[in-house]
Amino acid sequence: MRQRSIAFVVSCLFPVALLAASCAKDPPAGGAPTAATGNHATAGAKPGSHEDWCGEHAVPESQCTRCNKTLEAAFKATGDWCPDHGLPKSQCLKCNPDLKIVRPAKAQ
Repeated sequence: MRQRSIAFVVSCLFPVALLAASCAKDPPAGGAPTAATGNHATAGAKPGSHEDWCGEHAVPESQCTRCNKTLEAAFKATGDWCPDHGLPKSQCLKCNPDLKIVRPAKAQ
């Protein structure tokens, strides 16, 4: 009987936990995600352009250390690293709550 109770609780809570996890994600800031790849820039996007945007983390895709861990070394080498939060200082909103990272406007 006890095993059935545990299975029932798990089967009821799992969908609720899944729903909560999907709703808890912060919405992308700085504009809509690119159509081709969802929240990420398409291959070949020009760095610094409107298309060079990580909608998941609201920073330029070419500078997104959360999506591309190989970029961390360059930020660390220039002293632009927040070891407490594992981000470049220039992107750390926890340490710099007034920081504004703005997506460039679309080219006309």
